[in-house]
Amino acid sequence: MIHGVRMFHEQDHEAKKVFYTRDRERRVRYECNYDLHQSRAANWRDTLNFSMLFSEELDPEEMPDVCRATTLEYIKHVSKLGTALFELLSEALGLKRDHLTAMELGKGRTFVCHYYPACPEPELTLGASKHTDPAFLTILLQDQLGGLQVLSENQWVNVKPISGGLIVNIGDLLQIISNDKFRSVDHRVLANRVGPRISVASFFTGVVVPPKVYGPLKELLSNENPSRYKEFQVGDYVVKFSSRALGMSAVDLFKV
Repeated sequence: MIHGVRMFHEQDHEAKKVFYTRDRERRVRYECNYDLHQSRAANWRDTLNFSMLFSEELDPEEMPDVCRATTLEYIKHVSKLGTALFELLSEALGLKRDHLTAMELGKGRTFVCHYYPACPEPELTLGASKHTDPAFLTILLQDQLGGLQVLSENQWVNVKPISGGLIVNIGDLLQIISNDKFRSVDHRVLANRVGPRISVASFFTGVVVPPKVYGPLKELLSNENPSRYKEFQVGDYVVKFSSRALGMSAVDLFKV
């Protein structure tokens, strides 16, 4: 999968520009800095985005030739892994194993393939600014270059790549429905004089169409632990997240 993403991004500009768009409803799009008009600074990366928010299927004919087969195969396997993780997270919350999958948390998915070129002045920018993920769950595949950091006790900690390993992040939406039993994690990516760095983030966002209401799980609430968040629709959350600069979480907008 990493090789396929690299093949796409290192093609001639003419081959890539047919996929370039800022239309967020396109299922396959090549983009740079989706928050360009909201952020104070640009991030040092380009992105190939495969969206399954509005459809359970991707049309292979809409996908780039150079990474079509590997992407479809990867999506199949990482989607199965997502289901298994939701089952484990259900049990961790003291719920039945199929509780979160029955809520269709893995239904809407987006696969974001980032390419971080070598940066001549990495001290002046970031590959990706500090942010949390607007999803229930994120599964990240990355190469061996490094650069990912997570914020722990107000300190940035390097996440050392492990060959063949995957990183799993709790997203904002799982924080909300778990009523803070799970917490989304702040993370960022450093720019680097060496490159490119390549990663693939698989976001599990739940049902977008038709609109479905989510909120703190009633099984987790009590007089001692009342709801801390309002109910929400995923589409509304994503719109609020996307209308702000990367790094400005939308979680606070949904607090009671």
